[in-house]
Amino acid sequence: MKHSVSRENYIKAIYHLQQDETTVTTNELANALQTSAASVTDMLKKLKARKLLQYEKYRGVRLTLDGRRLAIQIIRKHRLWEYFLVEKLHFGWEEVHEIAEELEHISSLKLIDRLDEFLDFPQADPHGDPIPDINGRMPVNKQVNLQELPLHIAAAVCNIGDQTPEIMEVLNHNNIRIGTKLEIRKKFDFDNSLEVKIRNYPPFTISEHLAQKIFVKHEKPGSA
Repeated sequence: MKHSVSRENYIKAIYHLQQDETTVTTNELANALQTSAASVTDMLKKLKARKLLQYEKYRGVRLTLDGRRLAIQIIRKHRLWEYFLVEKLHFGWEEVHEIAEELEHISSLKLIDRLDEFLDFPQADPHGDPIPDINGRMPVNKQVNLQELPLHIAAAVCNIGDQTPEIMEVLNHNNIRIGTKLEIRKKFDFDNSLEVKIRNYPPFTISEHLAQKIFVKHEKPGSA
């Protein structure tokens, strides 16, 4: 069944807001989509009629199995397009989110399956977010937040938790990319900022706010 862009945006937003078995409130959804609570309520009724979510007034909303499948399908398209734009068309990783927001609504699943095959079935997008496979299975990344990384332990950047242009600008300025190998030299108690060392670059300091957006995985011994 083909769905409108607006409906797909609601389903994706609910998926990202919903954690485990929790429900999403109307106000949370309104804030995420920058719309009114009344508009949200109207759309939730329509999506409930299509059996894409469970919704009761004042009790929040949760995706049904069909709703979750649709959300993962949209996310798969979005992340495959981001990968294509960076790897094949050489866009910067900070440029592709808004373009992929438009491309994710292409309805042809055959096209997306062919795109996945053409790209050799990538497991993560340019920002490190896992790409669901054709069956909707999401790869699991073993990662820790940079703030949790012990001192002097080699790690590689594997995910960026916030992909706003402002965050991406700071990351680019500091030569931080997916796959960048780094270690923490010092943690400052004053403001929880970190002194970070990247190979071939002098140490530099990043804020706690930025560090919280960076996820890493420990490097295997001898791989640094």
